[in-house]
Amino acid sequence: MSTPKIIVLDDDPTGSQTVHGCLLLMRWDVDTLKVGLTDASPIFFVLTNTRAMTPERADVVTREACQNLKEAIAQVGIEDFLMVSRSDSTLRGHYPVETDAIAEELGPFDAHFLTPAFFEGGRFTRDSIHYLLVDGVPTPVHETEFARDSVFGYSYSYLPDYVEEKTRGRIPAAQVERFLLPDVRAGILERLLELNNNQCCVVDAENQLDLDQFAGDVRHAASQGKRFLFRSAASLLTAVANLPPQPTSPSAMGEYTRDHKPGAVIVGSHVKKTTEQLNQLLQAPDVAPLEVDVSHLMEDSTLQRGDVLQSVLQQAAAAHAEGKTPVIFTSRQEVTFPDAQTRLDFGVAVSRLLMDVVRGLPPTIGFLISKGGITSNDVLSDGLALRTARLLGQILPGVSMVRTPADHPQFPDLPVVLFPGNVGNADSLAEAYTRLKP
Repeated sequence: MSTPKIIVLDDDPTGSQTVHGCLLLMRWDVDTLKVGLTDASPIFFVLTNTRAMTPERADVVTREACQNLKEAIAQVGIEDFLMVSRSDSTLRGHYPVETDAIAEELGPFDAHFLTPAFFEGGRFTRDSIHYLLVDGVPTPVHETEFARDSVFGYSYSYLPDYVEEKTRGRIPAAQVERFLLPDVRAGILERLLELNNNQCCVVDAENQLDLDQFAGDVRHAASQGKRFLFRSAASLLTAVANLPPQPTSPSAMGEYTRDHKPGAVIVGSHVKKTTEQLNQLLQAPDVAPLEVDVSHLMEDSTLQRGDVLQSVLQQAAAAHAEGKTPVIFTSRQEVTFPDAQTRLDFGVAVSRLLMDVVRGLPPTIGFLISKGGITSNDVLSDGLALRTARLLGQILPGVSMVRTPADHPQFPDLPVVLFPGNVGNADSLAEAYTRLKP
C-alpha cells in the first residue's frame, strides 16, 4: 500500500503542533509548493493564515493555493495525496468556505470529514459532540468562550447541527454521516468504500488510538481509489503521517538556543488562557515586561505609532544588553468593535506594529517565542520574511518549534516557538521560556 503525500492548508501556523521534521511553507507559488511536494517528509504545511481574513478573502486565497497545487502536483507527477484543511480544534474558522473551495478546485472528493479532536489541548469528540476540558471537566464547546467569538461564533457542539448551522441548511444535520466510537474502534473500511459525492462525515475520537485506527482505514480506502478531504485539528495529522518520535526531546530543546543568549517573547493573542500564561511568565527571572498600548491604534497617527515603536525597540535593546528577555505584549483591556470587518482591520494594524518590532529586535537574540496563532503566522511570513521553515518538533504538547535557515540575513539558525493562544495551562508559557533561557 503506497503512502500518500499529505498536503495541509493551515489557516494559522499552529497545525503542525503534533508532528516534526516537515516543511512549513509561507508561500504557495508553484515553485515553493514543488519544494514541499518533493521533500522527504510524508507531510507538509501551507500556511495560508486565512483565519485572519474575511470569508471572501479566505475563499480567494484558498482557491489560489489549490490552483497552484494542481499545477505543482502535475509537474512533480504525484498521483496519491490526501488534502487536509487544518483549522481550530474549538471549531473557529471559515467552514465551509475553505472545504468548498478545495473541493471545487481539487475535487471531486468522495467525502469530507470533520475531525476536530486535539488531545494535547484537551479536545475530543464523543457521540458526535465536541468537548473541551475546562479545569478537567469535559465541556461542550458551544458553552465555552470560543463559541462566542465575534467572527466565528456558533451555537452547537453536536457536529451535525454545527454543520447545518455553518452551511445555512445546505447540508442538513440528518444527512451528515456519523462515525461513532464503537464504529471507529471496530473498523470502518467498508463504510468508507461506500462514500461518494463529497458526503459530509463527522468522526468521534477520545484518544490518539482512535484516530490511528481511523487513519489506517482511510489509507486502505485511499489505496482502493477513494478520494477524501479533511477539515481537521492537529491530532489527525499525527495519525495519517505516522512519524517516529521527534529526535530531540521537548526538555532538551534548549540546545537550539543561539550562543547562550537571552531571547525575546512576542504576545499578541488575547484569549483568557494567554493572559493567564503571560501573567505567570512575567514572574519568571530575567524577563523585562514591555506593554504596547494598542487600544487606540486604529485612530492613532503615523507619528504616534512611530513613537510607540521606537520606545519599544529601545527598551527591548536595553533589556537584551542587560541579559534579560524582553516580553513584548499588547495591552490586555477589552476592545469592542462595531462589526467583524473592523475587528479584522484592527488585528491587521496590531500585527503590523508587532512585526515592525520583530524586525527591529537585536540580531543576537538567542530565541524567539511567538504567542498566538495569527501572530505566529505573521512572525514567520512577515517579521522574519521566511519562504520555508523546517519544523524541529514540540517544546511542549501542542507547541511547535521551527528554526530559521542558516542563511537568514538577520537571524540565522534562530529557534522560533509557535505557541497557540488557547493551548497549555497557566504555567506553560513560562515553562517554554525556562527550557530555552541560557
